[in-house]
Amino acid sequence: MQRLKHLPTRSKCTLIKHQTLNTVVRPFTGASTMASAGIQCLQLQSSKWLVIAIIRNISLTRFGRSEFLWCPQYLVHQCKSLSTSSSQADPIEQHRKRLRDWFSHMPNEEMQFGSFSLENWYIDPVITESSPNENRELTARLGVYSHIKPNKSKIITVDKVFTNVCDESPVKNVVLYGMVGMGKSTIINKLVLDWCDGKFNQFDIILPFSCEDLSSRDQPTSLNKLITRKYTQLKTIVPQIGSGKQGNVLFVFTGLEQLKLDFRLSKTELCNDPNEPLPPNSLLVNLLRKYLLPDANILVTTRPSAVDSIPSRYVDKYARVCGFTDLELQYLYFKNRLNMSGDDQANKNLMKMLFRNLQRQSQLTADCFLPSYCWIICATLHFLHFTTANMPIQTLTGLYTSFLRLNFGGQILHTSSQQNISIVRYIAKTVGKLAYEGIEKKKMHFSEEDLQQCFELDNKTEEELNQLTVFQIDMLGFFMSPTAQHYSDPLLRFTIPAMQEYLAALYVVLGEKKSILERVGIVVSDTIGKASEDVAAILAIVSKLVPFRILTLVRLVNIFPRIFRKIDTKSKKGIANTMILEMFKRDDEFNSDVLEQINVSILGEEVEVSSTASSERTSTQCFELFPTFMAGLLAQNNRLLLEQLGCTIKNITVREIANNLKKPLSNITNKQLPPSEFMDLLFFLYELQNDAFAGEICKSFQSLNLSKVKMTPLKCFVIASIMNTSSHPMEEMNLSLCNLNEDCLKILQPLLLRCKDLNLQFNNLGLSAWQEVSNLLMDPNCAVQNLWLCDNALSEAAINCIGPAIAHNRSVTQLSLHHTSLGDEGVKVLTPYIRDNKHLKEINLASNLIREDAAMAFVEMIKKHPTLEKVHLYLNQISDSGKQKLSALRWEQDAVNVLVSISEESNISPYWTLILKNVAQNAVNRDKELVADYLTLFQNEVKFSRRQTHNPWKKIKLLQMENRTEKLLKQIQQEIN
Repeated sequence: MQRLKHLPTRSKCTLIKHQTLNTVVRPFTGASTMASAGIQCLQLQSSKWLVIAIIRNISLTRFGRSEFLWCPQYLVHQCKSLSTSSSQADPIEQHRKRLRDWFSHMPNEEMQFGSFSLENWYIDPVITESSPNENRELTARLGVYSHIKPNKSKIITVDKVFTNVCDESPVKNVVLYGMVGMGKSTIINKLVLDWCDGKFNQFDIILPFSCEDLSSRDQPTSLNKLITRKYTQLKTIVPQIGSGKQGNVLFVFTGLEQLKLDFRLSKTELCNDPNEPLPPNSLLVNLLRKYLLPDANILVTTRPSAVDSIPSRYVDKYARVCGFTDLELQYLYFKNRLNMSGDDQANKNLMKMLFRNLQRQSQLTADCFLPSYCWIICATLHFLHFTTANMPIQTLTGLYTSFLRLNFGGQILHTSSQQNISIVRYIAKTVGKLAYEGIEKKKMHFSEEDLQQCFELDNKTEEELNQLTVFQIDMLGFFMSPTAQHYSDPLLRFTIPAMQEYLAALYVVLGEKKSILERVGIVVSDTIGKASEDVAAILAIVSKLVPFRILTLVRLVNIFPRIFRKIDTKSKKGIANTMILEMFKRDDEFNSDVLEQINVSILGEEVEVSSTASSERTSTQCFELFPTFMAGLLAQNNRLLLEQLGCTIKNITVREIANNLKKPLSNITNKQLPPSEFMDLLFFLYELQNDAFAGEICKSFQSLNLSKVKMTPLKCFVIASIMNTSSHPMEEMNLSLCNLNEDCLKILQPLLLRCKDLNLQFNNLGLSAWQEVSNLLMDPNCAVQNLWLCDNALSEAAINCIGPAIAHNRSVTQLSLHHTSLGDEGVKVLTPYIRDNKHLKEINLASNLIREDAAMAFVEMIKKHPTLEKVHLYLNQISDSGKQKLSALRWEQDAVNVLVSISEESNISPYWTLILKNVAQNAVNRDKELVADYLTLFQNEVKFSRRQTHNPWKKIKLLQMENRTEKLLKQIQQEIN
């Protein structure tokens, strides 16, 4: 700089021009950057670098056009004005903007619902005025007090919590408390966002802090530094906040239970200086005492167990969050959430069924008092009804794991505990154990005695009892709710049944299900690692569980590591066996698939479920999701989430469990499973998210029988995802009575292409679905040989849609269009397409209201067909003389066999068993009266033929057929009546 002073003026200008080109010229591209450049210019002036003002020929881009500044005074003036505007920026407005950005951020779990803002779906939970006494009374009720409806006279809104009905004394300190998942965090989010948007002007500034973050700070800090460190934009006004000159300030502290507060003067010193460093808990104590910033407003959120950690004399008002105790609040939440998914008609139908179930005051209504449970129900419905092939991979287990992360995160159970056990791990050890024991005993309701036995109260230390008490008060009601009993004490049940199965699965997979021997093995293994040859230390631990005389017989150091390894291996094998045994229980085999059961549990019994014989279902509660959740918890994505929650499942554990699963699972799948169980198996493999494992299992699937399983895009996505892990050809796929639509067929097409026999009967295919069938047949890789399209109405438009595909297809040799409402006109439209096909060998047009002339014209065309060998035309409107003409076209003469009747004059048709079997198999699904008419027609034809013949052998055969037809007819008539 000294050398620069002695340079000529021109040289100085030139040098500065080059040195400050990036500093002065480039920032001039917008208002904010112009301001910063102006400040830099003034700094140069203060350093007596005034020569910057005479820089010439600098091209500046300003407001979209280029200007040349020749006047030095103009540049200095601009710099000064920009500096002034920057210094006058309101820190409060900056604070509002940053808080808005921060509190508007949504966790990843919300992304599955699509793009939305907090304002679109936020519903105010019910808040009531409360007191410590009320909290103590309610927490004595098994920890599930939050299910009790609040007193309407005490209900308040969040903007009134700092207002007294009688303005005798101001409300400065407010405690807002409620059980986990009740909506405390959402209330705070909305409060802060309303203030940011100018909708909540009760306070001049709001300063939110997380007690969980504060508890992690080891070093003392002052209140002013605490504010400055978190909200740097407020640095210039922090002294005013600390001195109480910044107007009406609200401090918000969330999660008070994460801090240990001690209001005794001997433990927490008095402090009224906002610049004095103190531990964070001491700062909060002094704020609540009103010794520090006496005019500041304090809003604290906490769980019920920590309400009494603040002496009541320091609290002006208690407010309890009661959730969605009103039916309208529940419905409004569902409506806002689900209206952002799928098409309008699907949403209307879904909301209609959901609202009917809520109106019945069903179990769902009682469950949805908890806003968090409304979230999991919405997420499940979204998963079941709005899954598409283009969605990112999502699993049901992933939803429930995300649900735990949203509500508990990686929090520890109790700040006073020495173990620092994570909440989710503790949930698995306690409630998970109760859930598992309930599944073993097929039990859904639990008494207080059941809880005491499961939680092993008699064997707990003082610290463990304290942990259990906190858990019972704060979290037990999150998972369980009371069931009204008129004759005894209330029983508890899991609020959402699927949560019982999820927690039981978590309990097993985390290895919490241990025998005494396993516990000894783990203790000794850990001790050996620390104590090496110190046998005495090992004996001291083990002698309480194993008789001492046994321990002296062997050297424990040598034997226990081997025992532990065997126990560990056996445990992983036991997990695999538990999955298999629970999935394929005999008493569960007649139930609908698990996805349909979940759907019915949420939407009620009015949901149109598959026609599995309900009379065959057992009355015993089935826990079919339990093994599926175990598989899902082994998936890598879920293990990563569980790792964040303090629950570790190692890769080697997953690999060993998978190896133990392969053999028994392969043995089971070789058997013929009922369709609903087969769907559950595919869903099990999907939740596992292991393509290599699924591919090995799928190689044994030569056929897929999913008949009567109500298909949805989600189920089709699961089927396609699993079956496409292997590319082996399929012999048969039965998708009859599956409610297939366009989306389902589109998702399944890669699988259908490699299927030899494809059954699509009774699906009521629409025109768009027929287009997907056409695309399937037009594909050059299509391997379908036998195609059943029976009982799907074929309009003229549908025939013209599928006709060209039939004409050009090279793989199909047998096509069944039985009972597709073709009629004479449909046959005329179809005939040219059949004529152009050069590969068909058999076609079934039975039961299509075809009359004699149309049938004769079709058969005349077939006589010239190069490959057709057999045509089914029975059960059509053809006269006896017409039947005789058609029957006269014998295979020997015209190379075509026409099946027109169950009997041919006095002779029985060689295909009578095939015809009768076809009618009998579909009698359950067709219109009963129509089937009865068919059977009556059969019976009359058989009687007529029996009278005509004089051959005793033929009479016996016809009488046998007549008896079978009569028996089936009586059965159908009984169902009609």
